[in-house]
Amino acid sequence: MFNSKFGSIPKFYVRAPGRVNIIGEHIDYCGYSVLPMAVEQDMLIAVEPVKTQTLQLANTNPLYPDFSTSANNIQIDKTKPLWHNYFLCGFKGIQEHFGLSNLTGMNCLVDGNIPPSSGLSSSSALVCCAGLVTLTVLGMNLSKVELAEICAKSERYIGTEGGGMDQSISFLAEEGTAKLIEFSPLRATDVKLPSGAVFVIANSCVEMNKAATSHFNIRVMECRLAAKLLAKYRGLQWDEVLRLEEVQAKLGVSLEEMLWITEDALHPEPYSPEEVCRCLGISLQELRTQILSPNTQDVLIFKLYQRAKHVYSEATRVLQFKKICEEAPDNTVQLLGELMNQSHASCRDLYECSCPELDQLVDICRKFGAQGSRLTGAGWGGCTVSLVPADKLTSFLANVLEAYYQRSDRNVTSEKQSLFATKPGGGALVFLEAQTM
Repeated sequence: MFNSKFGSIPKFYVRAPGRVNIIGEHIDYCGYSVLPMAVEQDMLIAVEPVKTQTLQLANTNPLYPDFSTSANNIQIDKTKPLWHNYFLCGFKGIQEHFGLSNLTGMNCLVDGNIPPSSGLSSSSALVCCAGLVTLTVLGMNLSKVELAEICAKSERYIGTEGGGMDQSISFLAEEGTAKLIEFSPLRATDVKLPSGAVFVIANSCVEMNKAATSHFNIRVMECRLAAKLLAKYRGLQWDEVLRLEEVQAKLGVSLEEMLWITEDALHPEPYSPEEVCRCLGISLQELRTQILSPNTQDVLIFKLYQRAKHVYSEATRVLQFKKICEEAPDNTVQLLGELMNQSHASCRDLYECSCPELDQLVDICRKFGAQGSRLTGAGWGGCTVSLVPADKLTSFLANVLEAYYQRSDRNVTSEKQSLFATKPGGGALVFLEAQTM
């Protein structure tokens, strides 16, 4: 297909995996550790550097039209999260990191088997793939950590205020192990998952593109405002605080204590922009222009108490999950499952990032043998991840397939893309051997 598109053959290939977040939802952008693993599904790009300054992109999926632009005039339209803009994010991130102009062009054919808008990070995988493609064409080197940080920053060109988990696991993943990803500084620690159980991903078939709505950025801003109000309550320099983790670090207290402070400092009723301004002693104009993101400036209510409670309790669950994996008691699978169930309840009730289909799918997964099941990814659609004892896997897959997919009119394009067991895969890489694309 590369030859039919470009009349030539590719010189090299780059792959970057999708990921499933086992536990630790919506806390990376608050500064807290998360516990993802790379999945075997990935994005793959075939690349041919060219002597012109034209960047030509094609996709094996006919739903995604071809695109070309000048390599030295990259424009990313935040109002339209089109597929090629994610490639441009990675390209521009590397270009700006090295301060380059007068770049050579390339022909790229993109292929992928990560279901789009499913919460398995297809968009971040494409950003990471593009970053590694660009670095390779330039003949330059960066560490995996540097690449992850550049790609996390550059994906914000599309308008989402993400925290860096997706890009980090895409580069730092290793086959056979999940990773505890910590931030500031970015680092990854192996977490050995229990051998007697498998993780199963089930797609709710509700698509959610986080760049196309403000749901995601509203949560980021609610957490930012909660951090500032908590900091002000405890006499800290609140205007320098952006993340909930910074409040804990500056106070030098435990996560449990942060939950108590949240109870004292914030009320469960929603805050209006005017009340936030009164609490911080700032004007509405200052709130909108100096704190909120462009697509959250007109939000009328902020649920600060609920968001902070979710973040501090979820951060606690991540550490508990890692500890149980390390200590490996006899009831490891049951204990890990309970943490996943608690995580889903918190995402549903406190963070409000679930949806009826996700809740139904979680219930079905638990009914047919999952020890734990929860939404994974941003939410509002996408996938669940379930911890299933290995000896129940076959019956679990058959029962969930019938109960959720076959008893409805859901358009399951591919059962393998909608319901599958997965194991930790490897991270992004460049290779030169021939692929059929």
